Amino acid sequence: MRAKCLVSLARKLALSTYSTTGLTAEQLAIREMATAFAKNEITPFALDWDKDKFFPVETLRAAAALGLAAIYVREESGGAGLSRLDAALIFEALATGCPTVAAYLSIHNMCAWMIDAFGSDAQRERWLPRLARMQFLTSYCLTEPGCGSDAAALRTRAVTRGDSYFLTGEKQFISGAGAGGDEHLYLVMARTGAEGPSGISAFLIEGGSAGLKFGQNERKMGWNAQPTRAVIFDDCKAPAESMLGPEGRGFAMAMAALDGGRLNIGACSLGGAQAALDGALAYTKERKAFGRRLDKFQALQFRLADMATELEAARALLWRAASALDAGAEDAGRLCAMAKRVATDVGFSVADDALQLLGGYGYLCDYGLEKIVRDLRVHRILEGTN
Repeated sequence: MRAKCLVSLARKLALSTYSTTGLTAEQLAIREMATAFAKNEITPFALDWDKDKFFPVETLRAAAALGLAAIYVREESGGAGLSRLDAALIFEALATGCPTVAAYLSIHNMCAWMIDAFGSDAQRERWLPRLARMQFLTSYCLTEPGCGSDAAALRTRAVTRGDSYFLTGEKQFISGAGAGGDEHLYLVMARTGAEGPSGISAFLIEGGSAGLKFGQNERKMGWNAQPTRAVIFDDCKAPAESMLGPEGRGFAMAMAALDGGRLNIGACSLGGAQAALDGALAYTKERKAFGRRLDKFQALQFRLADMATELEAARALLWRAASALDAGAEDAGRLCAMAKRVATDVGFSVADDALQLLGGYGYLCDYGLEKIVRDLRVHRILEGTN
C-alpha cells in the first residue's frame, strides 16, 4: 500500500490530540492507525498467543494490508515509502499490543528493505510485492552458534559448483524460521571468501530449497508468539542470481540493516513499557491500601513520574537517531546503537517496575505484566547485545 493510502486510512480514525510532540499531522495519523490496529487486532489475543505459542500469521497479513510489511521500502518498489521515524512510531504503537508480534514485523521490514536497497531489479520485482503482502514470510539469518556479537566470524560457507552456490553451516536464534513452509524467504549471510567481514556475501534462500533444514522450536523465556529455530544448510543449493548485492558485501549490508533494526527493537521496548506503565497507573487508581488509593501515596507518585520521565527521555533519543538515519548523517550508526541500548534498558526497567507496583497480581499471567517483562528481556540481547 502506498504511503498516501496509509495516511488516508489513518485519518479516518479519531486522532488523539498530541499538540506538542513535534510530529506532523501525517505522523500523528499513522501512529493513531497503528495504535488502533494494536488495540483491536493484537491486544485482545496476545495473552493466548503467548500461552499457546501461536504465531499469528493472519494478523501479520492484516497488518501488511495496511502497508506495515514494507514500511520504508520505496513506493516505486511497492512499499509505503515512509521514514525511519515513521517506522519507530508504528512499532512502538504495535508493541503496546504485543512486543513479540511487533518485533517479528520489524525483522520482516528489515529484510524487505535490504532487498529494496541492495537487490537487482529482478530481485525487487520478484520478491517485494510478495513481501509487502506477507505472502512470503522472511527471516534474517546472521547469528551462528559461537558467533553472536562477533558476527563477522561466521562459519557458514558458500562454495561454487557450476553456476550455483552451495551453502553449508548453521544459523542460530532465527526468528520466524520454519513458518510458512515453502513460502518463506531466508536472507542468509555466508562466507564466500577469506576470513573477516569482506569475505561474507548475502543470499536469498527459498523455504523449499533442497538441503535446508530446521532445528526444533526453541523453548524460550518470552517471545512465545513467534517461532525461533536453528536454520541448517546441508549443501543447500543457491542459484547465482540468488546472491543479494555484490559478492563480499554481505556483512556491510547486514550491518546497514541493523541500524534500522536497532531503532525498531528500541521502539518495541518503549511500546511494551508504555503498556506496562499504563496498566500500573490504572491499577494504582483502583487498588487501596491502608485506607487510601495507591495513587495518593507520594512515594508511588514519585516512582510513576520517574518511569514516565525515563520513557520520554529514551523516546527522544530514539527519535533523534531515527531522524539522523533518515538524513544519512555520519553519526547515524552510533546514534542508533546508543538509542537501542537506552530504549531497551529503560523499557525493561519500566516494565519490571510496573510489575512490582502490582505486587502479587503483577506476577499472575492474567494481568499481562509478566508477559511484557519476559518479552522485553530479550531486546537487551538481540540486534546487538547491550
